[in-house]
Amino acid sequence: MRELVERRLEAGRVTDMPGGRRVQVNLRESPLDWLKARGLVDTRQYDAGERLREAYEAASLGPRVTMRWDGAPRGAKGVPADPSGGQLAAKARFDAAIAAVGPGLSDILWRTVCAGEGLPAAEKALGWPIRSGRLVLTLALDRLAAHYRLG
Repeated sequence: MRELVERRLEAGRVTDMPGGRRVQVNLRESPLDWLKARGLVDTRQYDAGERLREAYEAASLGPRVTMRWDGAPRGAKGVPADPSGGQLAAKARFDAAIAAVGPGLSDILWRTVCAGEGLPAAEKALGWPIRSGRLVLTLALDRLAAHYRLG
């Protein structure tokens, strides 16, 4: 889904200030999608990031609190399955992936891939120099792809 808005481009950065050169920005595009579209991350790195994001989103879902009208899922020997089992498995996958990336790289990875924070905002929040985030993010995505055993 696209949600396009016009923004001002100033010194290579997109701002909300009036005047100057205008560009269209898709507010629904994730930072990882943005990097992939511009060739700044390769397919392997992108796929690893998407797998992490999917595990994060599945782990963040709360248990159902409304009535389910479909049949109750059955586990082994006809015993009803635990509805939060998928959430717990996703949390375990997410935790294993973050641990495999390591403490120095997981901060930028979580901020950009899972939280959807742009690289400039993540760099500022982490107290890093400008334009250092992309290098560290690509290293983190390489380590993540190795963890997932992606080609």
